Amino acid sequence: MTATYHKYTLNFKRPSGTSRGVMTTKETWFILLKKEGKTGIGECGILRGLSIDDKPDYEDKLKWVCNNVHLGLEFLLKELIEYPSIQFGLETAFKSLESASKFNLFPSKFTKGQDAIPINGLVWMGDEAFMRKQVKEKIEAGFDCIKLKIGAIDFQTELDILKSIRKEFSISDIELRVDANGAFSSKEALEKLKRLSEYQLHSIEQPIKPKQFEEMASLCENTPLPIALDEELIGVFSKENKLQVLQTIKPQYIILKPSLVGGFNGSQQWINIAEDLNIKWWITSALESNIGLNAIAQWTYTLKNTMPQGLGTGSLYTNNFASPLTVKNGTLQYDLNKDWKFKI
Repeated sequence: MTATYHKYTLNFKRPSGTSRGVMTTKETWFILLKKEGKTGIGECGILRGLSIDDKPDYEDKLKWVCNNVHLGLEFLLKELIEYPSIQFGLETAFKSLESASKFNLFPSKFTKGQDAIPINGLVWMGDEAFMRKQVKEKIEAGFDCIKLKIGAIDFQTELDILKSIRKEFSISDIELRVDANGAFSSKEALEKLKRLSEYQLHSIEQPIKPKQFEEMASLCENTPLPIALDEELIGVFSKENKLQVLQTIKPQYIILKPSLVGGFNGSQQWINIAEDLNIKWWITSALESNIGLNAIAQWTYTLKNTMPQGLGTGSLYTNNFASPLTVKNGTLQYDLNKDWKFKI
């Protein structure tokens, strides 16, 4: 078996804003495995400034992986515990190599085009007019679950947008989620959650910055609005530490991004601990190309979680790879009439 890695820069169609800043490009890396005429592809989706493995030696680690791929997946995953995006890319590449088709990783009714995955429609931060326009587009596209990124513009304006949605659509029509990306200070968070809860929201992701365990635990205990941990899970590697985080904070939900929390194995470990503690969860992609999104979507379908998942649509980029992944009526579907076109 031989392995190579390749860098690829994804270009956003329009600048995409979060409370951490605006993105115009996103770099990603692909691992290609070759064995006996077959090829396996995996994506190492790193998010600069957020991924725990955003380190100066990232490319050196990819080189090491390619030089030592003969040591096997199990050994490599243990060695890569602090590089979750490479773990995910490697898991996917090995799965791809073993599969009858390099893109059909977890055969199911989803990959046969017989079933779909409900997803939330994502509304990016921007000025009020831009956010309202996105909300309108998502509703017209058939989404009944919408997630708004908040925390970058005036809070009252964000409340007004939520109020206008609720004026037109009841809780039974549209499920509303918000994601603060840690934008609130711990002192103001509870009051802001109280104001947000007036609009019958499903949940809020990461209201305050991670690693404020006492403050987050207090918020989760007193919140009028279910809280979902997201960034809080990044950089927590051992099973013991994962258990400690969830037992300490006691969130209502956790959100799992395989590229950020250790691939499929790392995510499954979080799921097992959460379920033991009666904490609910869903899966989210992390701005991967269609290669990574495909792997996450196929795996997610096998988990049989009926909640809307946070799976990106692949439509953000001008230079994404053509794929059968299609969004229709608020669901992610696999359209067998469309072909893969992967070239780097």
